[in-house]
Amino acid sequence: MKTYDKQIKLIIEKTETGFSAYAEEHPVFTTGRTVPELINNAYEATRLYFEDQFEITRDQIKFEIDFAQFFRYFKVLNAKFLAERIGMNPTLLSQYVQGRKKPSPQQTEKILAGIHQIGQELSEMNLIIK
Repeated sequence: MKTYDKQIKLIIEKTETGFSAYAEEHPVFTTGRTVPELINNAYEATRLYFEDQFEITRDQIKFEIDFAQFFRYFKVLNAKFLAERIGMNPTLLSQYVQGRKKPSPQQTEKILAGIHQIGQELSEMNLIIK
């Protein structure tokens, strides 16, 4: 079976009962109570949609979430802390989060790189109880 040669973008949104995801270019929709459940359901829904045509790998599926929803869900990461880590004015990042301003592609990459760096640092730690 052929491998699909494009990225499949799924948009994540917060709902009253959890989360939903949909593809803009394909009729792929799913929900989940948590983000991990949603992501697993999204992989399954995408594979099912393409199952007779293409083989889909996890690397081909990319998830997007807007700033406000990201910071509403990941409350452990506050905007002021992130702004300080990436050398950005906290007020400016707050305006992006609240939707009052739209970041440039360069600013978006800077913010995303900071989020990924923090995620990498957290994934490399183990918690211990003394």
